[in-house]
Formats: sequence, structure tokens, C-alpha cells
Amino acid sequence: MTSSSAVDAVAAGTDAADFVRRFEAAWAQSNADAIVDVLADEVVLRQPLMPEITGRAAAHEVFTRLFRSFPGLTATVHRWAADGDVIYIDFTLHGELGGRMLSWPAIDRFVVRDGLAVERVSYFDGGRLLLEIFKRPRAWPGFLASIRRPRR
Repeated sequence: MTSSSAVDAVAAGTDAADFVRRFEAAWAQSNADAIVDVLADEVVLRQPLMPEITGRAAAHEVFTRLFRSFPGLTATVHRWAADGDVIYIDFTLHGELGGRMLSWPAIDRFVVRDGLAVERVSYFDGGRLLLEIFKRPRAWPGFLASIRRPRR
């Protein structure tokens, strides 16, 4: 017989696996509408090179600009882990910048409630990404537009 805590762990793992599948599918679409589908209305997003983003509408605005700056931006998930309502996803982002392909690894830590992210902290080497951006001057205007604070 299975203990209730084991059943809860299996159920939590299933919810986490579903969230990771939806995260990966959203990034495969390379558009803001798909990305915000995994976010709660009150989501808080923290990441290098950009201001903190609060709320689904602000996230949509920022992701729209990001996808304009990095055409075809997608993510490849390598692995993930979950502990309760916290999910870690190890992935690589790939997209075009200034006419050349660019990729960088990242790890996102999500707090998930009812299948939606209420908090995301992204970890990646912002210095390395900035160096690549500086090598592509024609990408500067789009990148600078993508990192400005969302309208309130």
C-alpha cells in the first residue's frame, strides 16, 4: 500500500512535469501570448539585465519586446527538478540577434501555485550576454528597448 505522502509526492511530480511541458511548449512558440499562459496574474519575474517585472500584463509587454529583439527565440529544456511548489528548469535559449544566432544557458526557479508561476527568478550570465550584444551594434536599439521598464 502507498502512503499518502508518497501519493502527494507523485501528484506534485506530475504537476511539476506538466508545468515543465507547458513551459517548453510555450517557448517553442516564440511569442509572448504563449509564455504568459504559464504565469499567474500576480507573477513576479526577476532576471539579470532587466528590472523586476510584476504582473502578467507587464510580463506580456516585456516578452513581446524580447521576441522582437531576438527573432525566433526558443528554449531547449535539458533537465528539471521540483521540491513542493518550487520547480527548477535548466535550459538553453536560442535566437537571432543582429543577424547572427546566439544562445545562452539559464536556470529558472519558479514558485508554482495551481499550475501557474507566481514567481520566477532567472539565473544566467548577463555579462556574457552583454558582450555578445555589444559585438552586434545593429541589435543595440532593439535590445535597449527590450530591457526598459514596462509601462504601468
